[in-house]
Amino acid sequence: MYSGVPDQRRWVLPVVLEEQAETRGDQTFVTMTTGERLTYRELRDQAAQVAGMLAANGAGAGDRIALMLPNGLDFLRAWAGIGRVAATAVLLNNELTGSFLAHPLADSAPKMLIIDASFLPRLEGLEASLASVETIFVVGGEGERDFAEWQSADTLQAPLPAASDLACIMYTSGTTGAPKGVLMPHAHCFLFGFGVIDNCAVDEGDHYYICLPLSHANGLLMQLGAVLIAGAQATVRERFSASAWLDDVRASGATVTHSLGAISAFVIAQPASGHDRDHKLRLMLSAPNHPDHEQVWRTRFGIAEVVGGYGMTEVNIPIYGRIGEPRPGTCGKAYDRFFDVEIRDPHDDFPVEAGEVGEIMVRPRVAQGFMAGYINIPDKTVEAWRNLWFHTGDAGRMDADGYVTFVDRIKDCIRRRGENISATDIEAVLAELPGVAEVAAYAVPSDIPGGEDEIMCAIVRSADAPVEAARIVEHARARMPRFAQPRYIDFVASLPKTSTEKVRKADLRLAGITGTALDLEKLAGNRG
Repeated sequence: MYSGVPDQRRWVLPVVLEEQAETRGDQTFVTMTTGERLTYRELRDQAAQVAGMLAANGAGAGDRIALMLPNGLDFLRAWAGIGRVAATAVLLNNELTGSFLAHPLADSAPKMLIIDASFLPRLEGLEASLASVETIFVVGGEGERDFAEWQSADTLQAPLPAASDLACIMYTSGTTGAPKGVLMPHAHCFLFGFGVIDNCAVDEGDHYYICLPLSHANGLLMQLGAVLIAGAQATVRERFSASAWLDDVRASGATVTHSLGAISAFVIAQPASGHDRDHKLRLMLSAPNHPDHEQVWRTRFGIAEVVGGYGMTEVNIPIYGRIGEPRPGTCGKAYDRFFDVEIRDPHDDFPVEAGEVGEIMVRPRVAQGFMAGYINIPDKTVEAWRNLWFHTGDAGRMDADGYVTFVDRIKDCIRRRGENISATDIEAVLAELPGVAEVAAYAVPSDIPGGEDEIMCAIVRSADAPVEAARIVEHARARMPRFAQPRYIDFVASLPKTSTEKVRKADLRLAGITGTALDLEKLAGNRG
């Protein structure tokens, strides 16, 4: 275990890597399912060379460097190198394209961009959003600069970042408007990983299986961060595969992994086998922790501990399930060593009684345990932080024992395939189409139990040149990441509205998948 846990000023993952490289040296840190691997010392040394390359090209402490890479050793080298030069990593979702990609690039104004060659075509037409970028390093192909230049770079000798310095910026969708960039201090990032260790008894003898994107807080900070702090090992897959999941877990000897509702649903839907218990997994951390999924993980797969959790990029993971206290369907209890959690009335912020539904509100009990704010939109930071509490926008209830159950989203945000998606973003793209007069995007239940949301759009077509479903599919594929492409559309005469002309999304959600709705997956194989 990292020796700096008691000293919050040492809650810095680049500092953790330095120590683990000295104490564990040749121990394997990460193995890809392809067989490539890095030891602790190799990652530390190669990160210092990446940092040297970045510094030689003008990067320094506090500069923003955008990162758009798939899971892999180059992602780790780039991420650790950015940390070593004390810059701030702008972590971009690999699925982003079009306006979904243009916004975080323009909003964060990075000085450099490290991108996989396969993603380069997505930059076409985004010149205005790339105005701040001075250098683009390309991984795995020809480009302005080859990221592999790090191999001949000098090792950087410079001070490591402080716990209060910004480690990264991650973008998260909210109620309205474009996704917000979350400013994440190093201590905040550290606590994502240490919280898992503290609540799930992860230690140096554990082996993690990671199939979630490293561009997200769960994959990078909760899982890989826990491995780094504990001095454990990880096996990483480039991209989740339901059919390969159990084979990977078995072959790696993994003892711990995390899941999301959609991942659980897809793995559980695989044909049962007499070998489903042939693995070493002792713990599954799943969010949301659907009660049907938990039962299957325990009985069919023989996983002894299945725990839930609740968190946000902004607020860390303030709620964890408890080892040895199964409560299917709940998120767990407040991680009260570092966080306060209460359920309060979203209208007046007063506490509600045990068992009553209210808004989940959180605050840290440690410096730098939360985000530092939203980039470029201080008013949204103030809006979320009021009356001494961070308002999550999620409805929940807490029982008399302190267990929290997630109920629904108060905010107009859709959760699909592990991604938070702004309905406003979807509506803006579809509204570009000739023949679309009005559009409202909203969540409907997935047809897979526990599979989070599906996206449905109610569309009012122009009378003169009504748009056709096939054109919507074509436009969505060209302009949206896969996770944001709608599953269902319903052509309607009008949208339900309030007296002030706001769309009544609650009415649309209540109506659900109507008899007139078109399933675009069946129409064109548009699987997201």
